[in-house]
Amino acid sequence: MRIATWNVNSVRTRLEQVLCWLEQTKPDLLCLQETKVDDPLFPMQAFENAGWQVSIHGQKSYNGVALVSREPLEDVRCGFVGELPDDAEAASLGEQKRVISGLLDGVRVLNLYVPNGSSLSSEKYPYKLSWLGCLKRYLDTQAERGEPLCMVGDFNIALEARDIHDPDRLSGSVMASDAERDALREALGDRLQDAFRMFEPDAGHWSWWDYRTGAWDRDRGWRIDHIYLCDELMGLARSCSIHKQVRGNDQPSDHAPVSVDLDWPPADEEQDEGDQLF
Repeated sequence: MRIATWNVNSVRTRLEQVLCWLEQTKPDLLCLQETKVDDPLFPMQAFENAGWQVSIHGQKSYNGVALVSREPLEDVRCGFVGELPDDAEAASLGEQKRVISGLLDGVRVLNLYVPNGSSLSSEKYPYKLSWLGCLKRYLDTQAERGEPLCMVGDFNIALEARDIHDPDRLSGSVMASDAERDALREALGDRLQDAFRMFEPDAGHWSWWDYRTGAWDRDRGWRIDHIYLCDELMGLARSCSIHKQVRGNDQPSDHAPVSVDLDWPPADEEQDEGDQLF
């Protein structure tokens, strides 16, 4: 099973790039962030014509998330209220379309577009911390069902110094502040681990390069697009890759896709299914 995540920074602007990448890479599921389109205007037909199923949760001009899969997903849930129907803060935070999940062959895949926070002095910064607190409650509730979990997305947080090109200068600023990092770690708890770091411990690997600073040409990036796996799935992970070359496209998103390959379903489950045929 291959699961991928990509902040496309407008799915309509980069539609041909997304369709081309899907054809080349052939994930079982691609999780998109910043689709920036209200649901009625999402380019659904283009995906369906290419053989893809799409579940969407979008809004005009901002935010927006989508799940693009070869096979229809089960139990698609939109927003924090998908897990927290009686949580008033979840309903309020859900006005921004940033959360969608679905079951892929028994694995719950959660696709997130975490708020940026803008700056430490902005009113958007405490909003981000509240959002991360709600994410913890969401994950605690989802865990009660016992579904294997793969959580992906644009987290707008570099969790460690090695995730930033200039940690001495940037640590402590927005996307690298202690409060954001602590809130994300609290949400992850002991249950979820960073798949990329299982395979690549070194610094120098980025998934986002700011348009405004010539960051791509100087390779001065951040690793803020993550894939987190529960223990059951982490033990089945074969690889996790940042598809950096995509950032070099003409008119690219400022993010590169990230993908994980899993040996799922486990071999013993495949054998059990085969035994049932005889």
